[in-house]
Amino acid sequence: MQGRVLGAGLPTLLLTALLLAACASTPPSPLEPEPRPAPRRSVPPTYERPERPAPEAPAARFLPLTALPGWEAEDHAAALAAFRDTCGAARDPDMAQLCRAARAIGSLDRDLSRRFFEANFRAEREPGEGVLTAYFSPEYPARRRPNDEFSAPLRPRPADLKPADPTRPDPGVSGPPPYADRSTIEATPPEKALAWMRPEDLFFLQIQGSGVLTLDDGRRMKAVYAANNGWPFIGIANAMRDRGLLARDNTSAEAIRGWLADHRGADAQAIMQLNPRYAFFSLVPDDGRQPVGSANVPLAAGRSLAVDPAYRQMGELYWIDANAPILAGAFPAYRRVAMALDTGGAIKGDVRADLYLGLGPAAGAEAGRVRHTLRLYRLVPRDAAK
Repeated sequence: MQGRVLGAGLPTLLLTALLLAACASTPPSPLEPEPRPAPRRSVPPTYERPERPAPEAPAARFLPLTALPGWEAEDHAAALAAFRDTCGAARDPDMAQLCRAARAIGSLDRDLSRRFFEANFRAEREPGEGVLTAYFSPEYPARRRPNDEFSAPLRPRPADLKPADPTRPDPGVSGPPPYADRSTIEATPPEKALAWMRPEDLFFLQIQGSGVLTLDDGRRMKAVYAANNGWPFIGIANAMRDRGLLARDNTSAEAIRGWLADHRGADAQAIMQLNPRYAFFSLVPDDGRQPVGSANVPLAAGRSLAVDPAYRQMGELYWIDANAPILAGAFPAYRRVAMALDTGGAIKGDVRADLYLGLGPAAGAEAGRVRHTLRLYRLVPRDAAK
């Protein structure tokens, strides 16, 4: 059955059915002798072959969305609303057509939204299992001048930092890194500081990629990612766990940041410098909107994924099925429609995704506990799922 788009002005496709006729066999004529079976050749037991099991039928490549784990419980109206807001990032012609159809629909309800997805998409399971993490846009205090507490400069992009070469492998894989690492940068006084932050706040701002700063004069400024030094991202959670600084099941972002704050100074700095990657920013007035991802559209909270661009294209639609968390206090499962709209230095691999959860402390507390086993399904436009 060909899918139909539930948009205004689009033609309705009629359902078709295939009628199968059974064929009856003709009995042999009573005048013809019945055929005799060929004599069986005696085979010694030592040469008898075991019967081979019948080959299994190959699994279907594409599944109906109703077969997705957790599909019944999805908030389909919220999923379609997020799709309409962000689907302009899609470059695939079939996706672009469905984007226009979704935006032509008037008010949304759960049943209409569910029918839209089920009529227009099929699911393709990506092989294997991976990891789901999450991120957010933090809010931190900052100062116009440094002091003992706010001692870390928010640095703009250096004039001598060359643009990243998208064809160049990660440093350490081939060739030297293009710029100084974190420890070298931090040992160099800044030529210009956009603001001054607590060291642990700056560290997490660099991991998240964007955030909002409240200055001591009351202004709220958005810290926008500008560039990085080209070094690979190395997480510090495992090192802190292995050194006995944090419990094995309590390496959440909240726990890490708390330890860094409690050990502010040389001890915390030594841990943070285990990650050589360093990000630079620009400051613009806060407009209250969600940050813009790599696909150049604002991220939809709870519905946007950062993925590895070596495996995934911006604007692709996915169903995430993630459970079995390893961190204490985490939600047991995340099952929902989400779109690939961003990238991240730590997001590497095929079945690997980072779920954007929104603005502020509550989103941050949730995001810091997400480390779940991930199964990923790509939602393919039905006309392409043939």
